[in-house]
Amino acid sequence: MALKRFGVSLDAKVLDALDSFVRDNGFSNRSQAIRFLVEKSVTETKWQCNHIVAGTIVLMYDRSKKDIPVHIAEVQDAYRELILSSSQYFLNDGVCLHVTTITGEAHCLTEFSDRLIAIKGIRHGKLLMGRAD
Repeated sequence: MALKRFGVSLDAKVLDALDSFVRDNGFSNRSQAIRFLVEKSVTETKWQCNHIVAGTIVLMYDRSKKDIPVHIAEVQDAYRELILSSSQYFLNDGVCLHVTTITGEAHCLTEFSDRLIAIKGIRHGKLLMGRAD
């Protein structure tokens, strides 16, 4: 059930930034954008807990950078108790898709994915997870 409350005010710079966010992300109005941002913040805070979750870390990188798989393996070795599986897919001559399936406490999975995504040369990295307990 939606609850409407009025009386929220924003600084002009914040309002301009919100309007840019609405345009850049294709929201139909400010309320939709604010709702998205609040839900995103609540979700991210929720994952800083001890809930048991399962998830997938997806990485994309340039195959010509031979040191990236070595760095991925080093980080994975430090978190091997969380890993269910790990696979590489060569999408074309230049791009590798690396997928790691994981389970454990939410904050551990977040820490693990942050370390992988931070590897120099990773083009795209994303953690997707859901509660498993």
